[in-house]
Amino acid sequence: MRSRYSAFAVGDAAYLLATWHPSTRPPALELDPAVRWTGLDVLATSRGGLLDTDGTVEFRAWYRHDGTTGHQHEVSRFTRVDGAWRYLDGD
Repeated sequence: MRSRYSAFAVGDAAYLLATWHPSTRPPALELDPAVRWTGLDVLATSRGGLLDTDGTVEFRAWYRHDGTTGHQHEVSRFTRVDGAWRYLDGD
């Protein structure tokens, strides 16, 4: 989760696509360079331990866009694929 936030913060769309589950990954991803990500609060986690195959992360990510501060709140689902965590979807 934190690595994906960092990828958003530095505009690394290739990393985001590489860590997206193949069943839900879009063919391409365009990030808005005008959005500046400024902070991440992990609010809760469920599962996602060493022996788990899935897990969730509830977070709030803060950003600035056109002089306005905002946030994205999501509960993200992750699953393991070949030993690596992949973002499945979020609500």
